[in-house]
Amino acid sequence: MKKAWWWAAGVVLVAVAAALWTVQTRGGVALWPTSAASAPGDQAKGSTEAKRTSDAAGAKTLKAAQAADKAASAPPLEFQAREIVRPAWTPMPVTLTFSGVLTAPATATVRSKVGGTLQSLGVQEGSRVRAGQVIGRVDAAEAASRVAERGAMVESARASLAQAERTLAQNESLAAQRFIAPAAVDSSRSAVEAARAQLAAAQASLSTTQLSLAEAAIVAPISGIVAKRHVLPGEKIGIEQQVVTVVDLRELELAGLVPTHEVGRLTPGMAVTVRVEGVDEPVSGRIARIAPAAEQGSRAIGVAVVLPNPQERLRAGQYGMARVKVGDDKPRLSLPDAAIMTSAGQHEVWTLDAGVLRRRSVTLGRHDTASGRVEVVDGLPESAQVLAARYDNLREGARALVVTAGASNVASGPAASPSSTASR
Repeated sequence: MKKAWWWAAGVVLVAVAAALWTVQTRGGVALWPTSAASAPGDQAKGSTEAKRTSDAAGAKTLKAAQAADKAASAPPLEFQAREIVRPAWTPMPVTLTFSGVLTAPATATVRSKVGGTLQSLGVQEGSRVRAGQVIGRVDAAEAASRVAERGAMVESARASLAQAERTLAQNESLAAQRFIAPAAVDSSRSAVEAARAQLAAAQASLSTTQLSLAEAAIVAPISGIVAKRHVLPGEKIGIEQQVVTVVDLRELELAGLVPTHEVGRLTPGMAVTVRVEGVDEPVSGRIARIAPAAEQGSRAIGVAVVLPNPQERLRAGQYGMARVKVGDDKPRLSLPDAAIMTSAGQHEVWTLDAGVLRRRSVTLGRHDTASGRVEVVDGLPESAQVLAARYDNLREGARALVVTAGASNVASGPAASPSSTASR
Protein backbone atom coordinates (compact mmCIF):
# COMPACT_ATOMS: atom_id res chain seq x y z
CA MET A 1 0.00 0.00 0.00
CA LYS A 2 2.82 2.42 0.88
CA LYS A 3 4.66 1.61 -2.36
CA ALA A 4 1.58 2.38 -4.46
CA TRP A 5 1.15 5.76 -2.75
CA TRP A 6 4.71 6.83 -3.57
CA TRP A 7 4.24 5.75 -7.18
CA ALA A 8 1.11 7.92 -7.57
CA ALA A 9 2.82 10.93 -5.98
CA GLY A 10 5.70 10.66 -8.47
CA VAL A 11 3.38 10.66 -11.47
CA VAL A 12 1.60 13.79 -10.15
CA LEU A 13 4.89 15.67 -9.69
CA VAL A 14 6.04 14.83 -13.20
CA ALA A 15 2.73 16.05 -14.67
CA VAL A 16 2.88 19.35 -12.73
CA ALA A 17 6.47 19.99 -13.87
CA ALA A 18 5.58 19.34 -17.49
CA ALA A 19 2.63 21.76 -17.28
CA LEU A 20 4.73 24.53 -15.77
CA TRP A 21 7.38 24.09 -18.47
CA THR A 22 4.77 24.34 -21.23
CA VAL A 23 3.34 27.59 -19.83
CA GLN A 24 6.78 29.19 -19.68
CA THR A 25 7.83 28.24 -23.21
CA ARG A 26 4.55 29.58 -24.77
CA GLY A 27 4.98 33.12 -23.47
CA GLY A 28 3.59 32.81 -20.00
CA VAL A 29 5.17 34.27 -16.89
CA ALA A 30 8.39 32.49 -15.92
CA LEU A 31 7.93 30.45 -12.77
CA TRP A 32 11.64 29.95 -12.14
CA PRO A 33 14.84 31.61 -13.37
CA THR A 34 16.29 30.46 -16.68
CA SER A 35 19.82 30.53 -17.97
CA ALA A 36 19.06 33.41 -20.48
CA ALA A 37 20.63 36.81 -19.83
CA SER A 38 17.46 38.81 -20.59
CA ALA A 39 15.06 39.99 -17.95
CA PRO A 40 11.73 38.18 -17.49
CA GLY A 41 9.76 41.23 -18.85
CA ASP A 42 11.79 41.38 -22.10
CA GLN A 43 11.39 37.67 -22.63
CA ALA A 44 7.60 37.96 -22.27
CA LYS A 45 7.44 40.95 -24.71
CA GLY A 46 9.50 39.17 -27.37
CA SER A 47 7.39 36.09 -27.09
CA THR A 48 4.19 38.18 -27.56
CA GLU A 49 5.53 39.94 -30.72
CA ALA A 50 6.64 36.65 -32.19
CA LYS A 51 3.20 35.23 -31.58
CA ARG A 52 1.49 38.23 -33.28
CA THR A 53 3.77 37.98 -36.36
CA SER A 54 3.13 34.29 -36.60
CA ASP A 55 -0.63 34.85 -36.33
CA ALA A 56 -0.60 37.59 -39.07
CA ALA A 57 1.37 35.43 -41.47
CA GLY A 58 -0.93 32.56 -40.82
CA ALA A 59 -4.02 34.71 -41.46
CA LYS A 60 -2.58 36.02 -44.74
CA THR A 61 -1.71 32.54 -45.92
CA LEU A 62 -5.15 31.34 -44.93
CA LYS A 63 -6.84 34.20 -46.81
CA ALA A 64 -4.82 33.52 -49.98
CA ALA A 65 -5.61 29.86 -49.73
CA GLN A 66 -9.29 30.60 -49.29
CA ALA A 67 -9.26 32.95 -52.32
CA ALA A 68 -7.51 30.32 -54.42
CA ASP A 69 -9.96 27.69 -53.29
CA LYS A 70 -12.87 30.03 -54.08
CA ALA A 71 -11.51 30.79 -57.56
CA ALA A 72 -10.87 27.12 -58.21
CA SER A 73 -14.28 26.07 -56.95
CA ALA A 74 -16.22 28.86 -58.76
CA PRO A 75 -17.77 27.95 -62.11
CA PRO A 76 -15.64 29.11 -65.09
CA LEU A 77 -16.45 32.40 -66.84
CA GLU A 78 -17.75 31.88 -70.35
CA PHE A 79 -16.84 34.23 -73.20
CA GLN A 80 -18.21 34.16 -76.70
CA ALA A 81 -15.80 33.73 -79.58
CA ARG A 82 -16.49 37.29 -80.75
CA GLU A 83 -15.28 38.58 -77.37
CA ILE A 84 -11.82 37.07 -77.89
CA VAL A 85 -9.29 38.57 -80.30
CA ARG A 86 -5.74 37.74 -81.29
CA PRO A 87 -3.01 40.27 -82.12
CA ALA A 88 -2.85 40.91 -85.86
CA TRP A 89 -0.10 42.22 -88.13
CA THR A 90 -1.48 45.32 -89.85
CA PRO A 91 -0.01 48.56 -91.18
CA MET A 92 -0.41 51.44 -88.73
CA PRO A 93 -0.64 54.77 -90.58
CA VAL A 94 0.09 57.83 -88.47
CA THR A 95 -1.99 61.00 -88.43
CA LEU A 96 0.07 64.16 -87.85
CA THR A 97 -1.79 67.21 -86.59
CA PHE A 98 -0.81 70.86 -86.49
CA SER A 99 -2.76 74.08 -86.24
CA GLY A 100 -2.53 77.62 -87.46
CA VAL A 101 -4.35 80.72 -88.65
CA LEU A 102 -5.73 81.09 -92.17
CA THR A 103 -4.05 83.81 -94.20
CA ALA A 104 -4.71 85.29 -97.64
CA PRO A 105 -1.44 85.20 -99.63
CA ALA A 106 -2.98 87.41 -102.37
CA THR A 107 -3.17 90.60 -100.30
CA ALA A 108 -2.41 94.01 -101.80
CA THR A 109 -2.01 97.38 -100.11
CA VAL A 110 -3.03 100.26 -102.39
CA ARG A 111 -0.83 103.34 -101.97
CA SER A 112 -1.09 106.89 -103.26
CA LYS A 113 1.33 107.76 -106.06
CA VAL A 114 0.94 111.50 -105.61
CA GLY A 115 0.62 113.77 -102.63
CA GLY A 116 -2.40 115.91 -102.05
CA THR A 117 -5.92 115.95 -100.68
CA LEU A 118 -7.97 112.77 -101.05
CA GLN A 119 -10.97 113.98 -102.99
CA SER A 120 -12.96 110.72 -103.03
CA LEU A 121 -12.81 107.09 -101.91
CA GLY A 122 -15.76 105.06 -103.11
CA VAL A 123 -15.26 101.78 -101.24
CA GLN A 124 -15.88 100.55 -97.70
CA GLU A 125 -14.66 97.52 -95.73
CA GLY A 126 -16.21 94.47 -97.37
CA SER A 127 -16.68 96.11 -100.77
CA ARG A 128 -15.80 93.92 -103.74
CA VAL A 129 -13.46 95.44 -106.34
CA ARG A 130 -12.02 94.40 -109.69
CA ALA A 131 -8.45 94.67 -110.90
CA GLY A 132 -8.01 98.07 -112.62
CA GLN A 133 -11.11 99.61 -111.03
CA VAL A 134 -10.78 103.29 -110.00
CA ILE A 135 -11.70 103.42 -106.32
CA GLY A 136 -10.60 106.97 -105.42
CA ARG A 137 -8.94 110.13 -106.60
CA VAL A 138 -6.42 112.60 -105.21
CA ASP A 139 -6.66 116.36 -105.86
CA ALA A 140 -4.33 116.97 -108.83
CA ALA A 141 -4.01 120.76 -108.49
CA GLU A 142 -0.56 120.54 -106.99
CA ALA A 143 0.50 117.95 -109.55
CA ALA A 144 -0.79 120.17 -112.38
CA SER A 145 1.20 123.15 -111.10
CA ARG A 146 4.31 121.00 -110.94
CA VAL A 147 3.70 119.90 -114.52
CA ALA A 148 3.53 123.55 -115.65
CA GLU A 149 6.70 124.31 -113.72
CA ARG A 150 8.56 121.38 -115.29
CA GLY A 151 7.30 122.45 -118.73
CA ALA A 152 8.74 125.94 -118.26
CA MET A 153 12.06 124.46 -117.25
CA VAL A 154 12.07 122.42 -120.46
CA GLU A 155 11.48 125.54 -122.57
CA SER A 156 14.24 127.39 -120.73
CA ALA A 157 16.66 124.53 -121.31
CA ARG A 158 15.72 124.43 -124.98
CA ALA A 159 16.38 128.18 -125.35
CA SER A 160 19.72 127.84 -123.62
CA LEU A 161 20.67 125.07 -126.01
CA ALA A 162 19.73 127.18 -129.04
CA GLN A 163 21.82 130.08 -127.76
CA ALA A 164 24.81 127.80 -127.14
CA GLU A 165 24.55 126.37 -130.65
CA ARG A 166 24.51 129.90 -132.22
CA THR A 167 27.52 130.88 -130.18
CA LEU A 168 29.36 127.79 -131.32
CA ALA A 169 28.62 128.52 -134.99
CA GLN A 170 29.93 132.10 -134.70
CA ASN A 171 33.09 131.02 -132.92
CA GLU A 172 33.79 128.35 -135.50
CA SER A 173 33.50 131.01 -138.28
CA LEU A 174 35.84 133.37 -136.45
CA ALA A 175 38.32 130.62 -135.74
CA ALA A 176 38.41 129.75 -139.45
CA GLN A 177 39.39 133.38 -140.17
CA ARG A 178 41.93 133.19 -137.35
CA PHE A 179 40.26 135.97 -135.39
CA ILE A 180 39.96 133.85 -132.20
CA ALA A 181 41.95 131.08 -130.67
CA PRO A 182 40.89 127.42 -131.08
CA ALA A 183 40.34 127.19 -127.30
CA ALA A 184 37.33 129.47 -127.59
CA VAL A 185 35.74 127.05 -130.04
CA ASP A 186 36.30 124.19 -127.60
CA SER A 187 34.57 126.13 -124.83
CA SER A 188 31.59 126.79 -127.09
CA ARG A 189 31.30 123.10 -127.89
CA SER A 190 31.31 122.26 -124.13
CA ALA A 191 28.58 124.80 -123.52
CA VAL A 192 26.43 123.19 -126.20
CA GLU A 193 26.84 119.74 -124.66
CA ALA A 194 25.93 121.09 -121.20
CA ALA A 195 22.82 122.79 -122.60
CA ARG A 196 21.73 119.57 -124.27
CA ALA A 197 22.12 117.67 -120.97
CA GLN A 198 20.09 120.27 -119.12
CA LEU A 199 17.33 119.97 -121.71
CA ALA A 200 17.25 116.17 -121.35
CA ALA A 201 17.03 116.44 -117.56
CA ALA A 202 14.18 118.96 -117.78
CA GLN A 203 12.28 116.74 -120.20
CA ALA A 204 12.68 113.69 -117.88
CA SER A 205 11.43 115.68 -114.90
CA LEU A 206 8.43 116.81 -116.95
CA SER A 207 7.61 113.21 -117.92
CA THR A 208 7.77 112.08 -114.29
CA THR A 209 5.48 114.89 -113.18
CA GLN A 210 3.02 114.18 -115.98
CA LEU A 211 2.98 110.48 -114.93
CA SER A 212 2.20 111.48 -111.35
CA LEU A 213 -0.63 113.66 -112.64
CA ALA A 214 -2.03 110.66 -114.48
CA GLU A 215 -1.77 108.55 -111.31
CA ALA A 216 -3.93 110.88 -109.29
CA ALA A 217 -6.62 108.22 -109.75
CA ILE A 218 -6.36 105.37 -107.17
CA VAL A 219 -6.74 102.00 -108.91
CA ALA A 220 -7.26 98.52 -107.38
CA PRO A 221 -4.32 96.28 -108.37
CA ILE A 222 -6.15 92.94 -107.85
CA SER A 223 -9.68 91.62 -107.68
CA GLY A 224 -10.95 90.92 -104.18
CA ILE A 225 -12.58 92.41 -101.12
CA VAL A 226 -11.57 95.58 -99.31
CA ALA A 227 -10.30 94.47 -95.91
CA LYS A 228 -9.43 97.89 -94.46
CA ARG A 229 -9.55 101.60 -95.26
CA HIS A 230 -6.57 103.53 -93.93
CA VAL A 231 -7.68 107.09 -94.83
CA LEU A 232 -10.89 109.04 -95.29
CA PRO A 233 -11.90 111.53 -98.01
CA GLY A 234 -10.67 115.04 -97.26
CA GLU A 235 -7.46 113.92 -95.56
CA LYS A 236 -4.09 115.16 -96.73
CA ILE A 237 -2.04 112.22 -97.92
CA GLY A 238 1.53 111.90 -99.07
CA ILE A 239 3.31 109.90 -101.71
CA GLU A 240 3.29 106.08 -101.01
CA GLN A 241 0.82 106.48 -98.15
CA GLN A 242 -1.53 103.50 -97.57
CA VAL A 243 -5.08 104.03 -98.77
CA VAL A 244 -6.86 100.62 -98.67
CA THR A 245 -5.98 96.91 -98.31
CA VAL A 246 -7.53 94.41 -100.74
CA VAL A 247 -7.55 90.61 -100.16
CA ASP A 248 -8.37 87.79 -102.56
CA LEU A 249 -10.12 84.98 -100.63
CA ARG A 250 -10.35 82.48 -103.48
CA GLU A 251 -7.27 80.71 -102.14
CA LEU A 252 -6.13 80.72 -98.51
CA GLU A 253 -3.18 79.25 -96.65
CA LEU A 254 -2.82 77.69 -93.23
CA ALA A 255 0.62 78.31 -91.74
CA GLY A 256 1.48 75.81 -88.98
CA LEU A 257 4.49 74.43 -87.15
CA VAL A 258 5.49 70.75 -87.15
CA PRO A 259 8.10 69.27 -84.75
CA THR A 260 11.44 68.52 -86.35
CA HIS A 261 11.22 64.79 -85.58
CA GLU A 262 7.96 64.50 -87.55
CA VAL A 263 8.41 66.92 -90.45
CA GLY A 264 10.53 64.36 -92.33
CA ARG A 265 7.36 62.36 -93.03
CA LEU A 266 5.79 65.26 -94.93
CA THR A 267 6.36 66.22 -98.56
CA PRO A 268 4.90 69.02 -100.70
CA GLY A 269 1.73 67.94 -102.46
CA MET A 270 0.45 65.62 -99.69
CA ALA A 271 -3.30 65.73 -99.07
CA VAL A 272 -4.44 67.51 -95.90
CA THR A 273 -7.79 67.65 -94.12
CA VAL A 274 -8.45 70.87 -92.22
CA ARG A 275 -11.10 71.53 -89.59
CA VAL A 276 -11.86 75.25 -89.52
CA GLU A 277 -13.62 76.87 -86.58
CA GLY A 278 -17.19 77.77 -87.41
CA VAL A 279 -17.34 75.40 -90.41
CA ASP A 280 -19.13 72.06 -90.04
CA GLU A 281 -17.55 70.19 -92.93
CA PRO A 282 -13.79 69.57 -93.17
CA VAL A 283 -11.88 71.33 -95.94
CA SER A 284 -9.45 69.53 -98.24
CA GLY A 285 -6.09 71.04 -99.09
CA ARG A 286 -2.51 70.15 -99.90
CA ILE A 287 0.92 70.96 -98.55
CA ALA A 288 2.39 73.78 -100.63
CA ARG A 289 5.70 74.55 -98.91
CA ILE A 290 7.92 73.30 -96.11
CA ALA A 291 10.39 75.73 -94.56
CA PRO A 292 14.08 74.82 -95.00
CA ALA A 293 14.98 75.57 -91.38
CA ALA A 294 13.40 75.47 -87.93
CA GLU A 295 11.93 78.55 -86.31
CA GLN A 296 14.41 80.43 -84.15
CA GLY A 297 14.12 79.41 -80.50
CA SER A 298 11.99 76.34 -81.21
CA ARG A 299 12.29 72.82 -82.58
CA ALA A 300 9.51 73.28 -85.14
CA ILE A 301 9.46 73.87 -88.87
CA GLY A 302 6.87 75.91 -90.73
CA VAL A 303 4.48 74.13 -93.10
CA ALA A 304 2.09 75.97 -95.44
CA VAL A 305 -1.15 74.30 -96.55
CA VAL A 306 -3.09 75.68 -99.54
CA LEU A 307 -6.90 75.65 -99.20
CA PRO A 308 -9.03 76.33 -102.30
CA ASN A 309 -11.90 78.63 -101.36
CA PRO A 310 -13.91 79.30 -104.53
CA GLN A 311 -17.13 80.02 -102.63
CA GLU A 312 -15.27 82.31 -100.21
CA ARG A 313 -16.87 80.60 -97.20
CA LEU A 314 -13.61 80.84 -95.28
CA ARG A 315 -12.12 84.07 -94.04
CA ALA A 316 -8.57 85.12 -93.30
CA GLY A 317 -7.87 85.00 -89.58
CA GLN A 318 -9.92 81.90 -88.82
CA TYR A 319 -8.26 79.12 -86.80
CA GLY A 320 -7.80 75.69 -88.38
CA MET A 321 -6.58 72.23 -87.32
CA ALA A 322 -4.79 70.30 -90.07
CA ARG A 323 -4.50 66.50 -90.19
CA VAL A 324 -2.13 64.63 -92.48
CA LYS A 325 -2.34 60.84 -92.78
CA VAL A 326 1.08 59.28 -93.28
CA GLY A 327 1.14 55.68 -94.50
CA ASP A 328 3.12 52.83 -92.91
CA ASP A 329 5.62 50.80 -94.92
CA LYS A 330 5.57 47.71 -92.69
CA PRO A 331 2.98 45.68 -90.72
CA ARG A 332 2.87 45.99 -86.95
CA LEU A 333 1.42 43.78 -84.19
CA SER A 334 -1.78 45.49 -83.06
CA LEU A 335 -4.95 45.09 -81.01
CA PRO A 336 -8.31 46.87 -80.94
CA ASP A 337 -8.21 49.97 -78.82
CA ALA A 338 -11.11 48.65 -76.70
CA ALA A 339 -8.96 45.75 -75.44
CA ILE A 340 -6.46 48.07 -73.75
CA MET A 341 -7.03 49.21 -70.17
CA THR A 342 -4.95 51.55 -68.05
CA SER A 343 -4.12 51.05 -64.38
CA ALA A 344 -1.83 53.43 -62.46
CA GLY A 345 -0.35 54.69 -65.71
CA GLN A 346 0.39 51.17 -66.99
CA HIS A 347 -1.31 49.70 -70.07
CA GLU A 348 -2.70 46.20 -69.52
CA VAL A 349 -4.79 43.51 -71.23
CA TRP A 350 -6.67 40.44 -70.03
CA THR A 351 -5.57 37.19 -71.69
CA LEU A 352 -6.95 33.66 -71.60
CA ASP A 353 -4.01 31.34 -70.94
CA ALA A 354 -4.72 27.59 -70.63
CA GLY A 355 -8.24 28.24 -69.40
CA VAL A 356 -7.13 30.83 -66.80
CA LEU A 357 -7.43 34.62 -66.87
CA ARG A 358 -4.09 36.46 -66.75
CA ARG A 359 -3.39 40.18 -66.59
CA ARG A 360 -0.47 41.27 -68.82
CA SER A 361 1.33 44.58 -68.93
CA VAL A 362 2.02 45.77 -72.48
CA THR A 363 4.00 48.56 -74.14
CA LEU A 364 2.11 50.50 -76.81
CA GLY A 365 3.34 52.27 -79.93
CA ARG A 366 1.41 53.88 -82.77
CA HIS A 367 -2.32 54.56 -82.54
CA ASP A 368 -4.52 54.57 -85.64
CA THR A 369 -7.69 56.44 -84.77
CA ALA A 370 -9.30 55.67 -88.13
CA SER A 371 -9.20 51.89 -87.66
CA GLY A 372 -9.38 51.97 -83.85
CA ARG A 373 -6.25 49.86 -83.41
CA VAL A 374 -3.10 50.38 -81.36
CA GLU A 375 0.36 48.91 -81.84
CA VAL A 376 1.67 46.51 -79.18
CA VAL A 377 5.44 46.89 -79.02
CA ASP A 378 6.19 44.50 -76.15
CA GLY A 379 4.55 42.26 -73.57
CA LEU A 380 2.23 40.11 -75.70
CA PRO A 381 2.92 37.10 -77.95
CA GLU A 382 1.31 36.83 -81.35
CA SER A 383 -0.65 33.72 -80.34
CA ALA A 384 -2.24 35.25 -77.22
CA GLN A 385 -6.01 35.20 -76.72
CA VAL A 386 -7.07 38.66 -75.55
CA LEU A 387 -10.42 39.87 -74.25
CA ALA A 388 -11.72 42.24 -76.90
CA ALA A 389 -13.32 44.67 -74.41
CA ARG A 390 -12.81 46.03 -70.92
CA TYR A 391 -14.54 44.09 -68.10
CA ASP A 392 -15.00 44.76 -64.38
CA ASN A 393 -14.82 42.30 -61.49
CA LEU A 394 -12.35 39.97 -63.22
CA ARG A 395 -9.96 38.07 -60.94
CA GLU A 396 -6.44 36.99 -61.68
CA GLY A 397 -6.34 33.22 -62.00
CA ALA A 398 -10.08 32.75 -62.48
CA ARG A 399 -11.09 29.97 -64.82
CA ALA A 400 -12.56 30.96 -68.18
CA LEU A 401 -13.81 29.25 -71.32
CA VAL A 402 -14.60 30.24 -74.89
CA VAL A 403 -18.04 29.00 -75.92
CA THR A 404 -20.23 29.36 -78.94
CA ALA A 405 -22.99 31.95 -79.12
CA GLY A 406 -26.10 31.20 -77.07
CA ALA A 407 -24.40 29.69 -74.01
CA SER A 408 -26.01 30.40 -70.64
CA ASN A 409 -23.00 31.83 -68.76
CA VAL A 410 -21.57 34.15 -71.42
CA ALA A 411 -19.54 36.95 -69.83
CA SER A 412 -21.51 39.72 -71.51
CA GLY A 413 -24.91 38.07 -71.14
CA PRO A 414 -27.35 40.24 -69.19
CA ALA A 415 -29.01 37.27 -67.47
CA ALA A 416 -25.84 35.54 -66.25
CA SER A 417 -25.33 35.18 -62.52
CA PRO A 418 -22.74 37.43 -60.79
CA SER A 419 -20.77 34.42 -59.54
CA SER A 420 -19.97 33.22 -63.02
CA THR A 421 -20.18 36.39 -65.09
CA ALA A 422 -17.87 39.39 -65.61
CA SER A 423 -19.67 42.64 -66.31
CA ARG A 424 -18.29 45.35 -68.54
